[in-house]
Amino acid sequence: MEETRKSYHSELEDLRSLVVRLGASVIEAIPRATNVLLSGDLEGADYLVQSDDEIDARAHDVEDRTFEILALQAPVAGELRQLVSILKITSDLERSADLAVNICKAARRIYGKEIDPVLRGLISKMSEQAEQLFQAAINSFAENDAATAAAIEDMDSFLDALHRQFIQAIFETHARERMDLQLAVQLAIVARFYERIGDHAVNVGERVRFALTG
Repeated sequence: MEETRKSYHSELEDLRSLVVRLGASVIEAIPRATNVLLSGDLEGADYLVQSDDEIDARAHDVEDRTFEILALQAPVAGELRQLVSILKITSDLERSADLAVNICKAARRIYGKEIDPVLRGLISKMSEQAEQLFQAAINSFAENDAATAAAIEDMDSFLDALHRQFIQAIFETHARERMDLQLAVQLAIVARFYERIGDHAVNVGERVRFALTG
């Protein structure tokens, strides 16, 4: 029985490591997608779209392993909360990677169009904040840090404020006839993608707190 429990805990730690590595891939995807958007690097867009398939496969592997542990072991209390949280966190990671891909797809649709310098600056800020949010979320998971997890929602407030500022800047730029409607619409959609990435980071923080405190 003791050997079985050791194996179980080893499997759980392996699972946690997979989630952390998956999170690192998402963190890396955010600035890559932003670079694609701001530079018009279509090859970079293709790379991210293709790498998303790998992220999806890894996420499904985590889910399969988690369900296997749930089926074969008898997790109780904190262990059960941790496994349930891993399933939900993995879903948030996969969806965030999809949002990074969506940014790349938007970059394709506006390829060749000039983005106003003010808007470019705000895009960079939203990207940086989304990346920081996810870094904090993954760190809180890796280190079982409830305090960091609790702080993520406050960090997200800044990203929400940047999103509102960006939308206002789009209206003002379009009103001055310095941006066509298609570009304005696509950039508004992109801003929403960054905001949703932040929301998923908040979700990860909430899952971590649930796993640790119930």
